[in-house]
Amino acid sequence: MKSDSKIYIAGHRGLVGSAIIKNLRERGYQNLLTRTHAELDLTDQRAVRDFFAKEQPEYVFLAAAKVGGILANSTYRADFIYENLQIQNNVIHESYKSGVKKLLFLGSSCIYPKEAPQPMKEEYLLTSPLEYTNEPYAIAKIAGMKMCESYNLQYETNFISVMPTNLYGPNDNFDLETSHVLPALVRKMHEAKKRGDASVVIWGSGAPRREFLYSEDMADACVFIMERIDFRDLIQDKKEIRNTHINIGTGEDVTIRELALIIKQVVGYEGELVFDPSKPDGTMKKLLDVNRLREMGWRHRIELEEGIKKVYEWFREKECLNELSLTSNPFNGGCGHQGTEKSKEDRRT
Repeated sequence: MKSDSKIYIAGHRGLVGSAIIKNLRERGYQNLLTRTHAELDLTDQRAVRDFFAKEQPEYVFLAAAKVGGILANSTYRADFIYENLQIQNNVIHESYKSGVKKLLFLGSSCIYPKEAPQPMKEEYLLTSPLEYTNEPYAIAKIAGMKMCESYNLQYETNFISVMPTNLYGPNDNFDLETSHVLPALVRKMHEAKKRGDASVVIWGSGAPRREFLYSEDMADACVFIMERIDFRDLIQDKKEIRNTHINIGTGEDVTIRELALIIKQVVGYEGELVFDPSKPDGTMKKLLDVNRLREMGWRHRIELEEGIKKVYEWFREKECLNELSLTSNPFNGGCGHQGTEKSKEDRRT
């Protein structure tokens, strides 16, 4: 990419998209193309076709998706598979038709089988059944990845798929009904601290292990790959071209209990953490093998405790500015306002 290349970031207001925008600007890229959902509905085939025909972006970061935790994935199974397939199909196909030089598609570590060996290598894809709770979302992401791979093979495009681990950072979703475990715990403990609650209830046993990557590290890896890696670099001399995606993570994990204790310390909450084993744990361990990316020359920089401190600082600033969009319990009274609804449980990622 050149400094004046026209780059479209789909999902620029989200956790990863906003971090990609920031990273690109810091690297000197200025010709950045964005659209809000109100301006461009990516599930609308005609609208996406017209957008690409008019704007003719040279590079595309496909970070737009419908996402959520266990409850959201279980409740809205049809929405998760339908909307994500629509977004992917439209953006990937129109990128091909308009001659986009390179596209980066963001998947999710939930694409891997529930019982995949740990850490999960790229070649473990489609080797056994998926985790049931987020199967529709995972299938949509697998389809997007295979779509990129297939277009490369048939049309000689340069579309690359990356599979991030669990992400967190500025512009995360802190809605207790739909958020993932880390932002949910940050918000729950913050509100419990303000109310003086004696305890915070956390879904599950606390035993599952999860890997977490700070969103700005994820963005840095995405731009690194866009600048340096092409599809041909990933296929080598394979007889069957498959599993060409790249895992992005830290290669390190913690238990949910350990995560909760770190958050408790960062937030300064002094009450008791109560784990509810009657609620689902999800997959017991999800750790990515990141050797492929490390061999390419990239490694994460921000460790978990440092990242949580950054997230909590961002959360507090947004609360004070009354800018958090938290549908289940909006902050509408500034820094001193306390939530009025009971906290819903966090969702395992």
